[in-house]
Amino acid sequence: MKIIETEIQGLFIIEPDVYGDSRGYFFESFNKRRFEEQTGINVDFVQDNESRSTYGVVRGLHFQRPPHAQAKLVRVVSGRVLDVAVDLREGSPTYGKHVAVELSGENHRQVFIPKGFAHGFSVLSEEAVFQYKCDDYYAPETEGAVAWDDPDIAIDWRIPADDMILSEKDKKHPRLSELK
Repeated sequence: MKIIETEIQGLFIIEPDVYGDSRGYFFESFNKRRFEEQTGINVDFVQDNESRSTYGVVRGLHFQRPPHAQAKLVRVVSGRVLDVAVDLREGSPTYGKHVAVELSGENHRQVFIPKGFAHGFSVLSEEAVFQYKCDDYYAPETEGAVAWDDPDIAIDWRIPADDMILSEKDKKHPRLSELK
């Protein structure tokens, strides 16, 4: 597995070794020992989630506050998404900055998102199946979010505004400057 450091400390892109032949392919989507050796991060995933969305869906930007903040390992099983992680760690030199990575069922890339980040994605293909591992359980009492269209974050979701599909809840999140 190849670990690619991003411009934000602790946020990694992972490219697994994919072995393919005429029958199809095989890859190890996660190996705790290899991940820890290459990143120095000890993580224990306790919950796996999956969503299916259609073209134009934008989900996010979601996070959980301590004591239930979550690190996540995200990937796409089929389709294509633009995956986005925003640094919300107080005192971080990259606070408010984001990294956007295209993930697809074809490129097999994954993103490791440490605790203290907001996360979201937009669906670029007709449909996408998205999976993510979390190192803490979902706790609605600690859930938070940032506006997907916050001009201070300035994410290019690569979807025309007229094609975007958001939940009613995701349309109403505060801007980064309004977070407590």
